[in-house]
Amino acid sequence: MKTYFFVLNGMLSTPNTWSWQFALVLIILLSLMAPLSTNNRVRYYACYICYVFNVSFMGILLMPFFLLRPKNIGNLWISGKICKHFTKFIGITWTLRNGHILEKQRGAVITANHQSILDIMGMFNIWETMGQCTAIAKKELLYIPPFGQAAWLAGLVFIDRSNPKAALQTIEMSSHIIHDLKAKLWLYPEGTRNKKGEKLLPFKRGAFKSAIDSQAPVIPVVFSPYYFIDGRNKTFSRGEIIISVLDEISTEGLKPEDTNVLMQKVHDLMSAEFDKLKQEIEIKYCLKK
Repeated sequence: MKTYFFVLNGMLSTPNTWSWQFALVLIILLSLMAPLSTNNRVRYYACYICYVFNVSFMGILLMPFFLLRPKNIGNLWISGKICKHFTKFIGITWTLRNGHILEKQRGAVITANHQSILDIMGMFNIWETMGQCTAIAKKELLYIPPFGQAAWLAGLVFIDRSNPKAALQTIEMSSHIIHDLKAKLWLYPEGTRNKKGEKLLPFKRGAFKSAIDSQAPVIPVVFSPYYFIDGRNKTFSRGEIIISVLDEISTEGLKPEDTNVLMQKVHDLMSAEFDKLKQEIEIKYCLKK
C-alpha cells in the first residue's frame, strides 16, 4: 500500500496531463476488479486500491463544501453518510450492537481497537448514529492529498505521534469539543494499527487523561477481527465486522492520578469483548481448524 500511495502521489503531483489520465483510468479499472475478480491476489490489491480511490475521490468532491464551513465536525457526519456505502461494493458488512449507547448526544470519549485502515469505513457506517463526533489521527495522514486536506477541513484532529508530549497536549486542547460542542471524541488508545490482531496492544494514557480532565464518560467500542483479510497470503474475501459498543464508564469524581486505573479497566473490558467476538466469529464462520 505504501508503494501505491507513492506512485499515486507522484502522478498527481506532476502537471503532465497524460499521467493524470493514466492514473485515473488505472485506478478505475482496478477498482472495478475488486468485487468481480476470482483471483485472490488481484482482488486483495484491487479492494485496497478501490478503498483509497473512493476516499480520495470523495475528498475532492466534498472539499469545496467543507471550505464553506471549515473545521466544522458536522462535515464528518456528511462524509459518513456518503462514504458508508462503499464497503458494500467490496463485500464488507457492518453489524452495530448496542448502538443506542452512541445515540445519546453528549460529550464523551470513545476508545476503539485499531486493526486496519478499513476501520475508518466502520466509523463512516455508524457516524449517523454517533451524531456530533470527531477523531484523533496521526499527523502523517495530513500530508496525503486529497484525503488529509479534506479531513482537516472536516474537523479531524491530527497529532504528532513522534512527540508524545505534544500529542498529549493536542488531545487535551481538543477537550473543548467535548465541553463546548457536546460532541464525542474518537481515539485509538493502542496508538497504532494492531496488525496481528490476536489481542489488544497496551493502551496509551491520552484518551483516559482527556476523559478525566473533561469529566466525560468513556465509551469502549470493539471491532471484531478482520478474519476475511489475510495479508500474508494476499486474500480479501467478503465478510462481516461486528462493532460492539460497551456500556459507558463514568469518570465523575476521578482525578488525574486515577488515569492508569481507568486505562486498565477499559483495556480489560475491551480485551474480554474482543476475545468473545473472536470466538463468536470462529464458530459462526467455521474458522476453527
